[in-house]
Amino acid sequence: MEPENLTCIWEFFLLGLSENAELQPIHFGLFLSIYLITVLGNLLIILAISCDSYLHTPMYFFLFNLSLADVGFISTTVPKMLANIHTHTNSITHRGCLTQVFFFMLFGCLDNLLLTVMAYDRFVAICHPLHYFIIMNPRLCVFLVVMSYFISLLDSQVHCLVVSQLTFCKVVEIPHFFCDTAELVNLACSDTYSNNALIYIVIVIFAGVPVIGILYSYTRIALSILRVPSVCGKYKAFSTCGSHLSVVCLFYGTGFGVYLSSAVSHSPRKGAMVSVMYTMITPMLNPFIYSLRNRDIKRTLMKWFRKIMYFSTLAVTFGS
Repeated sequence: MEPENLTCIWEFFLLGLSENAELQPIHFGLFLSIYLITVLGNLLIILAISCDSYLHTPMYFFLFNLSLADVGFISTTVPKMLANIHTHTNSITHRGCLTQVFFFMLFGCLDNLLLTVMAYDRFVAICHPLHYFIIMNPRLCVFLVVMSYFISLLDSQVHCLVVSQLTFCKVVEIPHFFCDTAELVNLACSDTYSNNALIYIVIVIFAGVPVIGILYSYTRIALSILRVPSVCGKYKAFSTCGSHLSVVCLFYGTGFGVYLSSAVSHSPRKGAMVSVMYTMITPMLNPFIYSLRNRDIKRTLMKWFRKIMYFSTLAVTFGS
C-alpha cells in the first residue's frame, strides 16, 4: 500500500476501549459522569481560591493553575470520545489529531511542572518557614508559573513536530481513545528511529528533571521533619504537604503503571484501558484530595454551602 504523509490523510480512526456495542452506553454514562465531576470539582477549587482573599497565597496560586491544567487535560480527550460514542463513529481528522496531541502534551507537561513547583513551595515552607514569604514572593510565583506554561508549550510543539513528520498508510486505526504520540509513531510506515530517539530525549528532559526536583524537595523535607523533636510538631509539618504528596503519588504512580503495562503487555487495547487512570481518574481525584485534606478549602466551600442554603431557604420562604 502506498504511504502518504499525514497532511494527505483527512481522517484517522480511534478504536476506543471496546468494540462491543452493548458496552458503549455504559462507557458513555461512566465517562460523562467522570468528566462532569472533574470539571465541577476543579472549578469549585478555582472559584474558592479566586473569591477568598485568605487563600491568596503562593500554595493556592499554584493549586489554582493546577486545577486549570486538570480541566484542560481531561477536556482534551474525553469530549471527543463521548462524541464518538454518541454518534457511533470513531473518526478524527488529521487536524483534530494534531490538536489533541498538542493540548494533551501541553496540559500533561504543565501538570508535571506545576507539581514540581508546588514541591519546591512546600520545601521552602517547611525548611525555611521564617523566610517563606520573602523567598516565595509574587514575582517569583508568577515567574515559575509562566515558565511552566512556556516549557509545556515547547514540549507540546516538539511532539506535534514529530507527529507531523510521520508517514502513514491510507488506513490508520489507532487502538486508543485519543491520539497518543507513541501509538502514532508505532503505526507509521516510515523509519521512526529518529522520532523515537527525539521523544525519549524529550521525556528524559521534561519528565525526568521534574521528578528529580520533587525527590530532592521531599528528601530535604523528610530530613527537616525528622529533626523536629515532638511528635505533634512532626505531624503538623507533614500535614502541610500531605495533600500535595498524595497527588504526586497518584500522578506518577498511574503514569508509571501505564509504562509498566505497555512494557509487560503487548496489547494496545489493554494499554488504553490503563491510560484511563491518568487521563481521567487522576484529574477527578485531585479536587477531592485537596478539599478533604485541606482545612482552608473545606472552610471556604462550607461557607459557600451555608450561603447557598440560606438564600435557597429565603427564596422558598418568599416564594410560598
